[in-house]
Amino acid sequence: MTTQSCLVIVLAAGEGTRMKSAVPKVLHEVGNRPMVAHVLELAREIGGDRRAAVIGPDATALGAAIGAADPEVTVYLQNDRLGTAHAVLAAREALSAPAGHVLVLYGDTPLMTAATLTRLRAALDDGADIAVLGFEAEDPTGYGRLIVDGERLLAIREHKDASDAERAIKFCNSGVLGFRGTLLPDLLDRIGNDNAKNEYYLTDAVALVAGEGGRVVAIAGDEEEFLGVNTRADLARAEAVFQARRRAAAMAGGATLAAPDTVFFSHDTVLGRDVVIGQNVVFGPGVTVDDGAVIKPFSHLEGCRVRARAAIGPYARLRTGADIGDGARIGNFVELKNASVETGAKVNHLAYVGDARVGANANVGAGTITCNYDGFLKHHTDIGAGAFIGSNSALVAPVRIGDNAIVAAGSVIVTDVPGEALAVARCRQNTIDGRADDIRRLKQAEKTARASTEKK
Repeated sequence: MTTQSCLVIVLAAGEGTRMKSAVPKVLHEVGNRPMVAHVLELAREIGGDRRAAVIGPDATALGAAIGAADPEVTVYLQNDRLGTAHAVLAAREALSAPAGHVLVLYGDTPLMTAATLTRLRAALDDGADIAVLGFEAEDPTGYGRLIVDGERLLAIREHKDASDAERAIKFCNSGVLGFRGTLLPDLLDRIGNDNAKNEYYLTDAVALVAGEGGRVVAIAGDEEEFLGVNTRADLARAEAVFQARRRAAAMAGGATLAAPDTVFFSHDTVLGRDVVIGQNVVFGPGVTVDDGAVIKPFSHLEGCRVRARAAIGPYARLRTGADIGDGARIGNFVELKNASVETGAKVNHLAYVGDARVGANANVGAGTITCNYDGFLKHHTDIGAGAFIGSNSALVAPVRIGDNAIVAAGSVIVTDVPGEALAVARCRQNTIDGRADDIRRLKQAEKTARASTEKK
């Protein structure tokens, strides 16, 4: 059967006052990505030909963020928050254009899967007028109940309007519905607000269509997929589910996680095969790790590329623009930003390399820093292939160290060093025999005098 065209409407108007935040609720992040962006990506993934988002008033920042997440989405404004059916009608213009199916999703429900929504679409393809996603709830309190007769869905009863017998039902409404496109918007205009909250419930469409002999079906999914985020605690639960999924996917894809529960992924983390990840590693946005690389414990990576067989950490920080070459080594307490470290190069201890290139097989010693910022502008440091930078050196950018050059430990380099040259930029050592004992006696006298004064 040919899949019909699909309009996806994402309702994103919730205030989220219980989150006690100036940030709109749906812009709070799961996996370093706004919740509504997860939902919009899912809409694209399941074949939403057209996508619309409905937001509340005074939500300019939210509308801009939605547009940035999905430039093809059309944003509509719901001035008065009078319920979910009213919210969908805010997108009446989108509904007026022909669409085989219309799916209604929620911007604060970031854990839904494409597999489940594909089953929802399949039910519509198979002739259902309305398809509803539901789940068996451990605690159904607060959820709308799905009233079924065999395979038929008769009605959805909101918790506040349900009888005691209906409240005993554990098959609950997720809020996600699919409609045969020709039903809308006329069906929505017929929905009333005779309920406990005097709102126009989208779920009332089920009873209207079922009562007229239409085909309405309920499709079961897992409860965790439909976790709606209303509080910070909900947000933490959603993050935990997201991370558990990503850890399982990473291991299924051929990565080794030494302590999975301590590794945290971003929504866009990419791992190759045979990657090994130690304990307490955090991946921020924009990280790709190629085959066979090792990320040792307590490392933090964001906006970077780690190429095949490279080793990172422990206790390393790779910031945006770091590009670590094949077989390179980045060691403990090393920070890199906007820097390429080429094949086989080593930056092993207590170093900062920013706005720089470290050539193939070069070695950057402990305590070395690239002085890349002059208080106004950033400047580049270029370290040639095979160069050796001695410990505790400062390379004052802009500066170039040639291929196979050597910089002596403790040097402050302010001019270019040619290839194959030795650069020594430090004061000459002066040694005075026997002076150490004099210094100790002098300092002890100062300490005794200070102690005597403090007692008085």
